[in-house]
Amino acid sequence: QVHMVESGGGLVQAGDSLRLSCAASGRTLSSYVMGWFRQAPGKEREFVAAINWIGGYRYYADSVKGRFTISRDNAKNTMYLQMNSLKPDDTAVYYCAADPKPTVEHSATYHYWGQGTQVTVSS
Repeated sequence: QVHMVESGGGLVQAGDSLRLSCAASGRTLSSYVMGWFRQAPGKEREFVAAINWIGGYRYYADSVKGRFTISRDNAKNTMYLQMNSLKPDDTAVYYCAADPKPTVEHSATYHYWGQGTQVTVSS
């Protein structure tokens, strides 16, 4: 069906920036809502950001608003997450997700997922 692969994670210090990518294959996702979720040890998977190219819709969790920017390039079937002013609390495995009609902040409503990429922010 749809195969998605995240990349760009790594180890950075507080205040640094990082850019994550999510490349999809198997089917074009131009008509899909795409989003980023993250999961830290001992915590539930939480919503980070979502984007719908048609209509220019973008939605961010309060914890990242003003620091993170979500974007997508439908010609490349790729989604990005630019993360600035990173904090230790941003440390988590970051997952990309896609669905034709999800509830944007609810992970259970996304049916296609990548394998995750680790982001670690030290102080």
